[in-house]
Formats: sequence, C-alpha cells, structure tokens
Amino acid sequence: MDKPSDKQRILHILKAIHLIEDFVLNIDEPEFIEDIKLQSAIQYQFLVIGEATKYIDDAILKKYNYPWHIPKSFRNFIIHEYHGVKMERIYYASKDLEKLKTQIQLILKNEFNS
Repeated sequence: MDKPSDKQRILHILKAIHLIEDFVLNIDEPEFIEDIKLQSAIQYQFLVIGEATKYIDDAILKKYNYPWHIPKSFRNFIIHEYHGVKMERIYYASKDLEKLKTQIQLILKNEFNS
C-alpha cells in the first residue's frame, strides 16, 4: 500500500476535525463522560490528526503559525498514557479545534490549490 501524500494527510486531518465536531455537536461534558463509544471515537480521530501531522513535510508546516508539536504530542499521550487519559481533557480538546482547522484549510488552499 502506498503511503499517503502530504495533501492526503492534510485531508485526513480535516476529515478527522469535521468528525470530532460532528460527534460533539450538542454534547455537554457530562454526556461525553458517560459515553464510552463517543470517547473512543473522538480519541481515534485525535490519533489520526496526530499521526497525519507527524508525516507532513516540515517545510510545509513551518510556513504556518501553529504549534504543530501539540497534535503530535497529544497523539503520543493518548497512545502511550492510555491508562491515565482524563476524558475531560479529551472533551475540551474536542471543543478547541478551530485554529487547527483554519491552518489546515490555509495549507490546502496555499499549498495544494484546494
């Protein structure tokens, strides 16, 4: 299987963001804390975001004002510290994706004319 291109990885991130936004639409924190399926679905999408970000060419990412280490580190935290992940942290991260989404959309527009 071929590895995804930078553009494909950017599109994967954008799709994951949209899924997270859809998943938590009209969901408050107590509902989230009680819904293990929702927690799992959102954590998976954060893994996709972190993994995709990890393999995008640094020359592209450096052009955009965003702390790119955060999605990578969040992915690592979820994977390696799965036993200590606080669901409140996942919930609040799921509600704080606007800046990342804006940067991803800019990359698509500026780098790939999409």
